[in-house]
Amino acid sequence: MKTATPPRSLINDNTLERIRKRLDAWRKSKKPRTRIPETLWAAAVEEAARCGVNRVAKALGLDYYSLKKRLDASGDPAPVFMELLPAAGSVWGCSIELESRDGTKMRIQIKGTETPDVVALGRELWGISR
Repeated sequence: MKTATPPRSLINDNTLERIRKRLDAWRKSKKPRTRIPETLWAAAVEEAARCGVNRVAKALGLDYYSLKKRLDASGDPAPVFMELLPAAGSVWGCSIELESRDGTKMRIQIKGTETPDVVALGRELWGISR
């Protein structure tokens, strides 16, 4: 099965472009029914963790579900959260930006004297249960 070259608009990142070139070179030289080398999958998985599975799968001509399965199995580390505690009696404020793997962003602005549970708030807003 011949894979179509993805639109240039999907490849606007140098790393993604390099991976695409390596994958194209492999596709031109491979024997029929040969599996994609693990080094290429690893590069695609790393980029999917950074840019999102859908974008990388489309740009590289990879199967979305195969890439997603590999990303999920990679044990990509969970985001690190830090507790911010204000000084006693002070009013404080901060802005927190959250971004999911698929690029969905959420910005939370907090002002007040109590520290909210930002992790629970993010999970609730995105419908994530853990």
